[in-house]
Amino acid sequence: MMEILGKTSVDFMGKRNIAFAVSGVLVLLGLLAVVGIMAGWANLGIDFAGGTAVQLKFDKPLGIEEARKALQTHGLGDAELQEFPQDQKILIRVKTETTIEDEISKQIIEAFQAEFPNHGFVVDSSSSIGPTIGKKLQEDALIAIVLSLLGIMLYVAVRFEFRFGVAAAIATFHDVLAVLGIYFLLNKEITLLVVTALLTLAGYSLTDTVIVFDRIRENLRRRRRETVSDIINSGINQVLSRTLVTTLTVVLVLVPLTLWGGEVLHEFSLALLLGVIVGTYSSIFVASPLLLLWPGAEGKLLSRGK
Repeated sequence: MMEILGKTSVDFMGKRNIAFAVSGVLVLLGLLAVVGIMAGWANLGIDFAGGTAVQLKFDKPLGIEEARKALQTHGLGDAELQEFPQDQKILIRVKTETTIEDEISKQIIEAFQAEFPNHGFVVDSSSSIGPTIGKKLQEDALIAIVLSLLGIMLYVAVRFEFRFGVAAAIATFHDVLAVLGIYFLLNKEITLLVVTALLTLAGYSLTDTVIVFDRIRENLRRRRRETVSDIINSGINQVLSRTLVTTLTVVLVLVPLTLWGGEVLHEFSLALLLGVIVGTYSSIFVASPLLLLWPGAEGKLLSRGK
């Protein structure tokens, strides 16, 4: 594994109070986002808020920016567009508070007929998601996230021990809330793709945390005369270069996707990008320090490391 820092001796545990303060702000922001989602304040996609999706197939290519301008001219400036150039199709999504699929579909069709009379097209598909279905999808998304956290706790508890599992689950929950909070603060649209990114993030964050925990456990067995704080610091420093190299590699992939991946990939890749950064931070400054907060951590962890 390539090293970019060499041997380090950073006192991460000595900075845990500062880290907990930062994490506290991120968690509060995330909880505010959850309240906003439930109360309807957040910028929800049509999957959650309800709306209409219409896919048009054209007989010759039509640029997505041209299509966007046509919709803006006819009062549909908030529509989301997704282009499928190989099939000459454009998917248009419009959020609505009530189920009026026929009216929205008609408005979209009339807009393209008026602006592009020489572009023949057919309605490839049309669908609508009502507020009731959107609410059900919100509940399903929440259940999926909660189940993933429980699975993480169980996996780490079996592989290490219970306190490690709790620390990993809390750190992952922290990451999910942090990304949700940042999205809410930036008024970014929260869609099923974003939820998918959050579930992916949970897996990535867990992998990072397990690597740190594995080194801490190994050090507990080999360096029993040191304090738990020193052992945790040593474990983090030993894997720090590897952690940063992995994070940098993923970030280098996600940045171009976020900037130039198109409208649909943007929200997904941005959530992953934020999550990877927050997940790396939490594996060092949240998951590991939580081991010290466990009652009797000094004696019990050293005893467990025999």
